[in-house]
Amino acid sequence: MTLEHVVGLSCLESGTMLSADVLRYGNPNPGSELGFSSLEVRYDYAVVKRKLGSAEALANAPLIMQSFAPLLPIPDASYLSPLLVGGTPFLRSPRLSRELGVELFVKDDSRNPSGSLKDRASALAVAHARYFRRDKIAVASTGNAAASLASQAAAAGLAAIVFVPAQAPIAKIMQAVMYGSRVYTVNGNYDAAYEVCQRACDCFGWYNRSTGYNPYMTEGKKTVAFEMAIQLARLAGTCAPMTAPDAVFVPVGDGCIVGAVHKGFDDLVQLGFLDRIPRLYGVQSDQSAAIHRAWVRQAPIRKVNATSRADSICADMPRDGAKALRAIRETGGAFLAVSDAHILKAIVDLARKEGLFVEPAAAASLAGLCSARTQGLVRDGEKVVLLLTGSGLKDPLAGAELLAKPLRISTLDDVKKVEHLSA
Repeated sequence: MTLEHVVGLSCLESGTMLSADVLRYGNPNPGSELGFSSLEVRYDYAVVKRKLGSAEALANAPLIMQSFAPLLPIPDASYLSPLLVGGTPFLRSPRLSRELGVELFVKDDSRNPSGSLKDRASALAVAHARYFRRDKIAVASTGNAAASLASQAAAAGLAAIVFVPAQAPIAKIMQAVMYGSRVYTVNGNYDAAYEVCQRACDCFGWYNRSTGYNPYMTEGKKTVAFEMAIQLARLAGTCAPMTAPDAVFVPVGDGCIVGAVHKGFDDLVQLGFLDRIPRLYGVQSDQSAAIHRAWVRQAPIRKVNATSRADSICADMPRDGAKALRAIRETGGAFLAVSDAHILKAIVDLARKEGLFVEPAAAASLAGLCSARTQGLVRDGEKVVLLLTGSGLKDPLAGAELLAKPLRISTLDDVKKVEHLSA
């Protein structure tokens, strides 16, 4: 079955258009640091619009990935697993809005089936693997993509093989184990796991879901932008079926998510459903800031020794850095590097001020907004969205040193003593 709405895969480096009828990952490029150039899926928007209908029709459809199938590189929604992804909460953030002087919203993708935004990419990976008749899918991951792929593969009846650093949070590793995937813990960091996974996929012919190398993962993740535009219009009470915020803050590791948010909003502009793309701000830990460093120096991305406590955005050599840099440049945003201390504080602020418990990587978006306000990059009253990418239950001990310890008691008299002292 051909994909009539897909024109092909465009090489970001050379502009060469390649057929999407063959399973491709990066375009070989021995001269680059990664050994390949990134590819991007291109669509025939006239065909897409015919399948989708109007902006109103899309905005009124259920907020699940199946509704966005005409904007995905699969024949139809039947290729997606029955485990529904998307439709995650989009919430006002009143207390932080007052503190920061902006109209703040959060897109809480920790509410996806496995607890992270990575379910969007894994759902597409499963669908795409089924389209190419592959029954085994592998991924290199710091933990979230592993748990996510294991979940989606289990629901679709496919086999998942995951490679994670041995030091990954145990909650993430156990998720992947519980879903029945084969889990390899690698002696080394994420980049080491990535290298082993890529070689294993080449050796055994497995579908490679690894972020940055597989250009189709952008297509799954971009659906979060579709939902932002629809949900903001609903919450803000606008007459339009979709609307763009002024700015979106996105945690950045490999760079795939911020590139995907850009692609999603651009799709809506190409379709005539939106008139602009919001400014995008990519947030990295200053302990894992390869893309931020390239942004500041206006130089190519170079490998760093990443050591951040925010494991989900900790990468020595980002594989989707080219798309991430383009996303920021084309939207007039910026890259921000924040300390791990500010990231851990943001976990507590989101939990205590808005009732949202997220992992360190997700909290980086709030830390980035605080930095951007200090630098004058975001103006008073602007509509700003924080993308929260993963649940705090993925890494429940993160930030624990900032919290008061539980109070051990035996009787009501013990409680009375404490309450009297705190009165």
